[in-house]
Amino acid sequence: MIHDHDAGKMPALPGECEALTFKCARQENPAEMTDNCASQNGTRPFLHHRTMNLVIQATHSIAAVHLIHLAGLAQARQHEQIAEHAYRLTEAQAHPDIARYCFEHQLDYGFVPRGRSLKDFGLVVMDMDSTLITIECIDEIADMQGLKPQVAAITEAAMRGEIDFVESLRRRVALLEGLDERALQRVYDERLQFSPGAEILLARLKEHGIKVLLVSGGFVFFTERIKARLGLDFAHANTLEIADGKLTGRVLGKVFDAQGKADWLVKIREELELRPEQVIAMGDGANDLKMMARAGISIAYHAKPVVREQASYALNFVGLDGLVNLLAHKQSVEIRSS
Repeated sequence: MIHDHDAGKMPALPGECEALTFKCARQENPAEMTDNCASQNGTRPFLHHRTMNLVIQATHSIAAVHLIHLAGLAQARQHEQIAEHAYRLTEAQAHPDIARYCFEHQLDYGFVPRGRSLKDFGLVVMDMDSTLITIECIDEIADMQGLKPQVAAITEAAMRGEIDFVESLRRRVALLEGLDERALQRVYDERLQFSPGAEILLARLKEHGIKVLLVSGGFVFFTERIKARLGLDFAHANTLEIADGKLTGRVLGKVFDAQGKADWLVKIREELELRPEQVIAMGDGANDLKMMARAGISIAYHAKPVVREQASYALNFVGLDGLVNLLAHKQSVEIRSS
């Protein structure tokens, strides 16, 4: 998918301090940024009590000059290495220049309550297309019909929240009428790839006994194969109608939409007897917002502006393993500046 930051435009950045995570104000125009990183009542209780850590990560080596500069802005006590390209600045405070500086240097950042780690969670709910995997399956299926541009345009509009998802899905699926069902297997075999860091994230979740629910406005053909391949715990999606080996251009039953994703998150959470704050939801499009609102922590992964604006954290540059770094265990290697 094409995102605003790919064109050099600064992404929308979330903005308010909550009981679970700190979200620093991030507007489209860096010049408009102000020191309004605050909770809904206009205070900054967590940062004033120095209970937040600032996690900085990237896909490349982070120069010491960047860490020293950010530590200065955040008035951090020290910085610690938590992964090859990830650091934690301890007891950090908000500063209006942090978002701008990180974006300019292709760094992802997040304020995390001190002591919070993956062990505090029991369920991760993930979108499939453009989140767990790099493609939009329906766009690639349409490519088999020579209709990818038309379908992709509808997909993009839906993910930005400009078109109702149910209507957009029906319009896109209708264009697939008559396509040989073997095209689905071709897409799976030839084009489906997992997002960077997916294997690392899933391995770490399993280490902690955290269950994974894969939800998609896409299709069961792909979610079930991915579920079996990666050993995921739960999956749910839409089912394409097939007759005589051809797609009919229709979806069977009720469309699994944004509300469906949210309902499944609650369903599995209750089955596992978890509290809402023990759930993490990850997605990239407007169709993920309802389920993300039901989670204790929401992650906008290489997401549309409408999603970044409402998520607890935005991973704009790093892979899915960025979640592991955000919630890394306290133990780490300290890096001291000279």
